[in-house]
Amino acid sequence: MSNPNKYKIPTERLKKICKIEEELHFCQTSKDVEILQGVIGQDRAVKSMEFGLSMNVPGYNIFVLGPQGTGKSTYTQSVVSKVSGKGPIPNDWCYINNFSEWDKPLAISLPPGKGKEFQKDMDKLISNLTIYIPKQFEGSTFLQQKDVLIQKTNEKMNVILRDIEKLALDSGFGIQQSGQRVLLIPLKGDRLITPEEYQQLSLDEREAIDNKRSKIAKEIDEKIRDVQISQKIAEEQYMDLEEQTARNAAEPLINQLKEKYADISEIINYLDNVLKDVAENHTIFRNVRSVVNEEFAAEFNEDGENSEEEELFDTKLLESKDSKNPFTRYKVNLFVNNEDAKGAPVVVESNPYYYNLFGKIEYKNHMMTTMTDFTMIKSGALQRANGGYLILQAKDLLMDPYAWDALKKALKYRQALVENIGEQSRFVPTVTLKPEPIPLNVKVILVGSFLYYRFLSADEDFKKLFKVNVDFDVEMDRTSENIQHYVSFIGSMCEQENLKHLNCAAMSKVIEFGSRLADDQDKLSTRFNVVSEILYEASALADSDNLEFVDAEHVERAIKNKKYRSNMIEEKMQQQIARKKVFIDTEGEVVGQVNGLSVMSSSGYSFGLPSRITARTYSGREGIINIERETEMSGNIHSKGVLTLNGYLGGKFAQEKQLGLTAQVTFEQLYGGVEGDSASSAELYAILSSLSDIPIKQSMAVTGSVNQMGEIQPIGGVNEKIEGFFDICSLNGLTGYQGVIIPESNVTNLMLKDEVINAVSEGRFHIYSVKKIEEGLELLTGIPAGEPDKFGEYPKDSIFYFVNQKLREFNKVLEAVEE
Repeated sequence: MSNPNKYKIPTERLKKICKIEEELHFCQTSKDVEILQGVIGQDRAVKSMEFGLSMNVPGYNIFVLGPQGTGKSTYTQSVVSKVSGKGPIPNDWCYINNFSEWDKPLAISLPPGKGKEFQKDMDKLISNLTIYIPKQFEGSTFLQQKDVLIQKTNEKMNVILRDIEKLALDSGFGIQQSGQRVLLIPLKGDRLITPEEYQQLSLDEREAIDNKRSKIAKEIDEKIRDVQISQKIAEEQYMDLEEQTARNAAEPLINQLKEKYADISEIINYLDNVLKDVAENHTIFRNVRSVVNEEFAAEFNEDGENSEEEELFDTKLLESKDSKNPFTRYKVNLFVNNEDAKGAPVVVESNPYYYNLFGKIEYKNHMMTTMTDFTMIKSGALQRANGGYLILQAKDLLMDPYAWDALKKALKYRQALVENIGEQSRFVPTVTLKPEPIPLNVKVILVGSFLYYRFLSADEDFKKLFKVNVDFDVEMDRTSENIQHYVSFIGSMCEQENLKHLNCAAMSKVIEFGSRLADDQDKLSTRFNVVSEILYEASALADSDNLEFVDAEHVERAIKNKKYRSNMIEEKMQQQIARKKVFIDTEGEVVGQVNGLSVMSSSGYSFGLPSRITARTYSGREGIINIERETEMSGNIHSKGVLTLNGYLGGKFAQEKQLGLTAQVTFEQLYGGVEGDSASSAELYAILSSLSDIPIKQSMAVTGSVNQMGEIQPIGGVNEKIEGFFDICSLNGLTGYQGVIIPESNVTNLMLKDEVINAVSEGRFHIYSVKKIEEGLELLTGIPAGEPDKFGEYPKDSIFYFVNQKLREFNKVLEAVEE
């Protein structure tokens, strides 16, 4: 075998150390740096956000996309708040009574702060009307007009009544009233005839009297109809007088409001309707105490004096939200109030279920029924954000089955409609309100991960409504500039959260931790929530040691403590291997058996573990049989990786003959399924070992995928995989022969823990990198793979020579059977 050291990775390449003198020369502690402004390492996202916020065109809503912990939510709120401060303050919105169609309240827009003022003006108007209207009816003018009307009516009635009496008297009858009837009774002298006397008259006399009475009765009925017409005319005149009196009392007060709101035509029309309604319903102002709720009506005096109790009475009456309150019809529902706004509104709705987003129409139980009115229309986040920005978490939005569709309609038609869930789909219509929709001008910003973006993008309306993607990356380049930004983030975090600042040694460990999170020596992670957790814990450790600054030792302890709290499952599985409950050999040599490496995750914590991969080969035409695939325990990517091995074997050994091979490959003691192709090179090593009958060193573990050309391709989780096998070897005792083989292209991903690096530097553990399957075979077996000569033959005593010989034997067996 050639020298294996040529495949060894130098110790200095196992981790990129943050050199204080070169990379942190600009400060002594995190206290020395400027406070971080904005977000770091997200240039693409920042430019996309700036573009999205500058586009005041329908459809340019924003989806902020990125993994959890990259700071996308914090950044979104921060940058939107800055932009909104420069935006115009939107108008207030009020709902008012629609006097012609009570179930369709009207929406009116007023300048910021005027909505509340208008609401107070209307309350004051109602209060004044309860005073001035009764006074107007108690005034001399109304009483004189009333007396004149009564006098004229009475005179007219008396004339008619005298005519009736004269007509009856001239015909020999007297008048007697019986309830609503007028009876004509014959006269005998100056008195009314008695029934007995009437019965004593002859039949002819009685018939003559009855005929005469019938004739007179018709004439009297006409006179009575004149009386009724006169009464009706008098009543109408009296009603007109009352309405005009109420109008005379209300009109000056309402005209004052019309002058104040002369530039808002909707309010002018509304006040005209109010005046008309007040005049028609003046009795509610004249009999104000009779319409108050009984629960507090008894608390007030009825002596007519303007006592303090009566003032409280008026206040309760006007402020009452009871739907039976007759003054509710004149109230103003201040739906959206922007009087305190400093710019365009920014609404962050943390619980975006339907009613929180779109508002609702409330109901109140009254006498076994539900009642509502326009004052019970409540706004939602969408209406409050109108004219500004609405920030929502996509995950929370999709939890409500109605919210997403309703939001799409609002953005599509640019209307904010208040409608209770299910109103359109009820089989039996119910009495409800249909408030006038409010014009909508809002920029919605959804924040979520790729999973929710992919789900929403399947909706054809999504791309029309959310045309701007703000994509947050999980990593950034590890440059001098970004290192300074990282230190600024540390300093800002310490200042904002009142943490102990870090010295240079501690900051270097945080930067190395950032590269470890990114799984790349040339990158830094932007998952700042994880970095923040380390800063919190390191500060607490420094505080317990009564130190002014956080040191490197505190950061290292914080990282180890975080791992310890999460790696119980990892330790239990390592114990299973140590107790031989799970078979993993770290010494000796075995044919057709290799240690593969995989990554497992539990509660957000990832760790690496070795798995025993075995292969058995024999003559046949089935090719490679993936036992996991046959038992439906293999994912698509893993199945693809295994099928790729057929291409490599066919290209190597079946150019001039058939590949008469059946090979069964499996992961031993794996019952939870397998996914990914990072074990494909290990599976190929096991097959080649089985075919050549050359054993593989069990002191080595392998990771890396392979293509049909035999090239080793990069994989993920390389640090966890190396450390997982290292921990197993440490439990059994390091022998100095153990190690891991990784793809050459993964060397820049190495950010290993110090225990591994120390063991490598001391020669107790080894890490190799390979580019081709042949190099890995040489490391695992100690025997060269072999290069074919010009006749296609491999050198004797090479692995491929033995493989080729075995395949020829298999073909002979198959040919004999087929013959």
